[in-house]
Amino acid sequence: MRLAYSWLCISTLFLSTLTLANAANNEPSNEVVRIEQSVVQAMEAFQVPGIAVAIIKDDQVVLSKGFGVLKHGSAEKVTADTLFGVASNTKAMTAALLAQLVDEGKLTWQTKVIDIIPEFQMPDAYVTREFTIIDLLSHNSGLGLGAGDLMIWPETTLTNQDVIKGLKHLPQVSSFRSEFAYDNLMYVIAGEIIAKITGKPWHENIQENIFDKLGMKKTRAKFSLIPNTNKNVARAHVPLDGELHVVGGNFLEKFSSAGSVASSVNDMSLWLKAQLNRGQYGQDGEKELRLFSEQQSRAMWQARTLLPVPQSATDQDKTHFTAYALGWFVKDYHGVKVIQHTGGILGMVSKVVMVPEENLAMVILTNQQSGFAFNALSQQILNEFLALPEKNWVEHYVNKLKDYNAAKKEQQAEAAASVDKNSTPSLALSDYAQTYVDNWYGEIDIALENNRLVMQFGNTPALRGSLEHYQHNTFIVRWDDRTLEADAYVNFNLNSDGSINYVTMEAVSWATDFSFDFHDLKLLPKPASTVH
Repeated sequence: MRLAYSWLCISTLFLSTLTLANAANNEPSNEVVRIEQSVVQAMEAFQVPGIAVAIIKDDQVVLSKGFGVLKHGSAEKVTADTLFGVASNTKAMTAALLAQLVDEGKLTWQTKVIDIIPEFQMPDAYVTREFTIIDLLSHNSGLGLGAGDLMIWPETTLTNQDVIKGLKHLPQVSSFRSEFAYDNLMYVIAGEIIAKITGKPWHENIQENIFDKLGMKKTRAKFSLIPNTNKNVARAHVPLDGELHVVGGNFLEKFSSAGSVASSVNDMSLWLKAQLNRGQYGQDGEKELRLFSEQQSRAMWQARTLLPVPQSATDQDKTHFTAYALGWFVKDYHGVKVIQHTGGILGMVSKVVMVPEENLAMVILTNQQSGFAFNALSQQILNEFLALPEKNWVEHYVNKLKDYNAAKKEQQAEAAASVDKNSTPSLALSDYAQTYVDNWYGEIDIALENNRLVMQFGNTPALRGSLEHYQHNTFIVRWDDRTLEADAYVNFNLNSDGSINYVTMEAVSWATDFSFDFHDLKLLPKPASTVH
């Protein structure tokens, strides 16, 4: 997320694909004009090649438009039909599929997970027995932030059944239902619940029961299902040292029901209209066409797990509560209830916001991983449609980015200053070269190649890198794929006889994505007799 004000002449790139104008003069409203200007400013300020935005107000799409390009350096324009990974904005769709099953009487929100998936097992027996559908969706499991995500990210060979087996070995960091900790694995299991009850995989359920019903014709449950004939697909970008790097391909396939959907702002507008209309998406004579009942709409928007509210949010946004509902974050904002969610994959982030009292919704899809860009735009849109005091939110987040980069540099400087440069490893490099096993992840191999140690995660091809000595018996693994931005400390704990007892890992930077949950690993040397 690096700042570059002159990397691209944005004015030559943005393309209008659709703007629904004021009926009176066939021109976009002043609010829409100002928002479009903010999009262009945000793209330049935060080095984002392409953005698509849609806004729904009073059941009308007042803006649905693409800006910029699919891929940095190309001429192919982003349109309102361009597909982006919406990542965790998938979660609300998975919640809606469960709401349909509740409406049909096939389960209740209080149904126990073990009644549907008997092999489901948490670290604590009481938690296993009491865990409900609501708990799957509320991020209150007692596991840590992003716990177990390395089983599904980066792309792994592990299956959903492996994920379920691994759960019981993850460390529990808080009491059940006591604290919020974002947890993708529970939504993966929610997808398995849907598959068990319906007899169809999650991706077929979401296609038939959401995309087809709403007419989301280009949307797919995962990138690998996008037809080869559809070339209007955004590429993801990671900024490194001021330059944009194109990354990725099929994103978050293993996240499935937690985050694998690819969609466009045109299609997402249909989804948001149905949300604002409490599940109704059409009329067949006197019969309402519904995704889910109004009762289930209320259930999905009901606060379940409270989050702390910083004083700055109260001062700036008049926010007094924030909570997670079922697939949505909810909060108060300048006197109205806001329902929202973000999504993030490597090189691509998105945001969805709804203000039901104002019959307002928006979706912002981007092909770069700068959360500053979508936050600036969502705040600017709220400013315009809620008639809040004038403020340049792009400028506000430019300053936030400067602070963020300064904090990263400070951390790096402090870490460098604390290193004992005269220390050496206790063992010969060949002694560290072993196969290690973690109870929930599996095998990780450290090999000696050309007098350097190389780490390879057994189930994750992308996690391969060289170990660089840091100090004492701690190394840093530098991943070959630098766009991961996830280098980690590798600490070897020794027995009294000098042999390796176990190995722990921890991300070098606090800015590393939480899905790299290296800190949850405890790697034990694999017994020599079982090494093949």
